[in-house]
Amino acid sequence: MPAVDRITIVEADITTLEVDAIVNAANSSLLGGGGVDGAIHRRAGKELLAECRALGGCDTGDAKITRGYKLPAKHVIHTVGPRWAGGGSGERAKLASCYRRSLQLAREHQLETVAFPAISTGVYGYPLREAADVAIATIAAELEAHNLPRTVILCTYNTPATVITTKALDAFKVQPR
Repeated sequence: MPAVDRITIVEADITTLEVDAIVNAANSSLLGGGGVDGAIHRRAGKELLAECRALGGCDTGDAKITRGYKLPAKHVIHTVGPRWAGGGSGERAKLASCYRRSLQLAREHQLETVAFPAISTGVYGYPLREAADVAIATIAAELEAHNLPRTVILCTYNTPATVITTKALDAFKVQPR
């Protein structure tokens, strides 16, 4: 099976997914915030915040892993995406690094299923289609090179995001390799 076929799109609340890990689009403090980050912290409970405090934050493009606590997911991989500044400030490389580092942690912990939100597309302002293109290309390359994770879910939050992400995945599948 081609690596890209191990990528699926699911429209859902990421905090409800029963997977080995969900990825948190975190801020550099790892202490919670708005959007996906706040929802994950609220659902996981105060134990997640306590574990995150001990991690000492996280740099943009890096990732750290914690337990999932009250979430259906066993783990949370926290990654800090770049703030969109027009595309000329290394945002693409930093965003790709978020996906690579998250998948590396998943492999190190022998995780088979990982769900990603659209990192940096909320308050950080990264355009959704451009972010989806980076995510899909990076994830596909990682899956091509490694057996784990077996399945990667791109979790979208509404129908327009699902349509945009699906178009990006379909366009990637027809690119010559």
